[in-house]
Amino acid sequence: MATPATRRKLLGRLSLPERRFVAEALRTETVGGVLLLAAAIAALLWANIPAVSDSYESVRSFHIGPAALGLDLSLQHWAADGLLAVFFFVAGIELKRELVAGDLRDAKAAALPVIAAVCGMAVPALVYLLVNTLGGGSTTGWAVPTATDIAFALAVLAVIGTSLPSALRAFLLTLAVVDDLFAILIIAVFFTNTIDFAALGGAVAGLVLFWFLLRAGVRGWYVYVPLALVIWGLMYNSGVHATIAGVAMGLMLRCTRREGEEHSPGEHIEHLVRPLSAGLAVPLFALLSAGVSLSDEAIAQVFTRPETLGVVIGLVVGKTVGIFGGTWLAARFTKAEISEDLAWPDVLAVSCLAGIGFTVSLLIGELAFAGDPVLTDEIKAAVLFGSLIAAIIASVMLKLRNRTYRLLTEAEDRDEDHDGIPDIYEEEDPEYHLRMARIHEEKAAEHRRRAATAAPAPGPAAGPEPDGTGGEATGGSSTRADRPA
Repeated sequence: MATPATRRKLLGRLSLPERRFVAEALRTETVGGVLLLAAAIAALLWANIPAVSDSYESVRSFHIGPAALGLDLSLQHWAADGLLAVFFFVAGIELKRELVAGDLRDAKAAALPVIAAVCGMAVPALVYLLVNTLGGGSTTGWAVPTATDIAFALAVLAVIGTSLPSALRAFLLTLAVVDDLFAILIIAVFFTNTIDFAALGGAVAGLVLFWFLLRAGVRGWYVYVPLALVIWGLMYNSGVHATIAGVAMGLMLRCTRREGEEHSPGEHIEHLVRPLSAGLAVPLFALLSAGVSLSDEAIAQVFTRPETLGVVIGLVVGKTVGIFGGTWLAARFTKAEISEDLAWPDVLAVSCLAGIGFTVSLLIGELAFAGDPVLTDEIKAAVLFGSLIAAIIASVMLKLRNRTYRLLTEAEDRDEDHDGIPDIYEEEDPEYHLRMARIHEEKAAEHRRRAATAAPAPGPAAGPEPDGTGGEATGGSSTRADRPA
């Protein structure tokens, strides 16, 4: 009789190398997310305190750069096109690594996050289009609620003090990576109006040279950084959004390790650049882009104007329904079972958390409504409110399961034999059990030694106390009386 095939686990335990990579990546993103949150709050205060609000607009509209090269840009423009190129460079490396060494290299393992991410972008876009079709609004901003900001989501986790198990964190990270890929495609395809083919040809030639130097093994930041700046400048002047240059260069890096390498070149460069992206580039973008008016009238517009209402509902409802529904469909048709440590409410909470769409949503909002500064600010306010509502709902849902998450995280981190490898990854290793046996035998011997040292010296039997109770309090019992004979 044939034995039934083992059903694949949904959100099961990560491999040890993958777990370590996810932990390192998310550690940096969490710190960056807290800085991002602080920058967003600072921008809102700066833009809404009457005494300094005028200076906020003056600073972000201040122009700097060589006009002869077509780069006389405002600081806000530099942040959106320049600083975010660093963010998308890191996103390109992440995507390359996931494709060649991470979860996305295996088609079966990749099916879940890819389907969830695609549904998590399609449903918010459909929600936005539905709201604006029925309300008579502009459909131009359909892509605004499609993005997920992993750094902001992790900052929320840090603030509420919730530690997700590694499988849920990896799911959230992979969702964000796939999300970034589609956001890049949306920006490249839908927000490129005119193309300067000469500049674009120069950018492509620069990328070919970049690729050739990498394959030739040429090293040195003094070679690649100037070349990257030239490629970025040409890409910007071509009419294609300049962040595409960052993604392309990130995808060219080798992310597989060769014999004798502790880290691949892509992993090494990502380790160097990620703190710059998460700790400086993205927070500065937020500081120069998130400052919008929060007057009573502006807040009312967020929940009454179809364009802004579509963004809010898209982020809060569309993202949750899309990711959760996509995950359920993937599990249903691949016959995967959810890990016994987790439950579907956990997937629902993470799906809601993914409704925090900040950095890329703000960028797409600026691109979609570039000719209408008033509506652009209202769209940004909608992104802020939608992200805030999604964060609050997700926080409540995650807090309800916080005790379970804490126990799972403690089990994942436990290393009683102190060999640097969590015990949960060594349960099938006989050497681990022999080490643990020796550790427990040594502890037992130590306790026996202490018991012998602490034993009272033999002496004459104590007589009865003067009250005649033999040392027992009236109506009570001694400590020994509670012990079994």
